[in-house]
Amino acid sequence: MKKILSVLILFAAVLLSHGAPEKFVSLFDGKSSNGWKGALGNYDFSDGMIRCQKGRGGTIYTEQQFTNFVVRFEFKLPPGGNNGLAIRYPGQGNPAYAGMCELQVLDNTAPKYAKLDPRQYHGSAYGMVAAERGHLKPVGEWNAQTVTVVGSSIKVELNGAVILDCDLAAVTQFMQNKAHLGKERTFGHFGFAGHNDPVAFRNIYLKEL
Repeated sequence: MKKILSVLILFAAVLLSHGAPEKFVSLFDGKSSNGWKGALGNYDFSDGMIRCQKGRGGTIYTEQQFTNFVVRFEFKLPPGGNNGLAIRYPGQGNPAYAGMCELQVLDNTAPKYAKLDPRQYHGSAYGMVAAERGHLKPVGEWNAQTVTVVGSSIKVELNGAVILDCDLAAVTQFMQNKAHLGKERTFGHFGFAGHNDPVAFRNIYLKEL
């Protein structure tokens, strides 16, 4: 019995050591939509993942709002997968325009996306600033991403490489000349903007700055 107890204690210690990074908090309990709002019925919250249901979409977002923060997470794309990160989202409207921005989560290799505007590829501040391509892992593998939002600046690191580092306050040209009225927002929710594809997210941690 003592040996079994020792093994259980060791196992618990290992689990704790793989929890939230220092000073980060988990945004997802791994099994439920607790702490989230929005189009919850269009997503699955289970098995340690938040996954948009195939053929469904909409935006889900944290109950809490944030100003400056760092968010770390992992994501996995299906072939042709499309989703997005809602940054400083007000809780209604299109995150790309009503929020500070939507950061693309996209399978850049899909033939159907071959002729997109550069500001529509993965990691880009949608319609405003293009991210550097070439750092996504093959479709079906987990990618690691970190997003830092401070003031009007956003930095995106994908699998260890900085693919976006920009100041949205300096942006004056927009895709299709469509203004992003929310880009000056100083606080809001963090969320995921689904576009009918089963893109999955896990290990979602945030630290306020």
